Amino acid sequence: QLQAFGGGLVQPGESLTLSCEGSGVPLDIYATGWFRQAPGKEHEAVLCYRGRGTDDINHYLDSVKGRFTLSRDSAKNTLYLQMNNLKPEDTAVYYCATLYGRRCRSAASEYDIWGQGTQVTVSS
Repeated sequence: QLQAFGGGLVQPGESLTLSCEGSGVPLDIYATGWFRQAPGKEHEAVLCYRGRGTDDINHYLDSVKGRFTLSRDSAKNTLYLQMNNLKPEDTAVYYCATLYGRRCRSAASEYDIWGQGTQVTVSS
């Protein structure tokens, strides 16, 4: 299973790091994506770590390029979503999700295991 945590209330321009911890799911091997869902909207793909022990990432959202980055700690089996210069439009519930045996996808329906979401609110 996956567990996402680290959300909170921040002001515009501030930073926040979300964690996605795998339990029984080797995040170094499988592709793992970060999604977000704003109220009344569908899940949208943010970033995806390609897995297979690489450091390769797929970027899906132009609005976060240069602000959001993804890193990992293999020893902790954890992926991190570092979010800088947050904006009110980044407000959403953020999820991490894993695909088994396939490459990163942008469609939420392609993912096999989901963590519970963590709320990120950006507001002054």
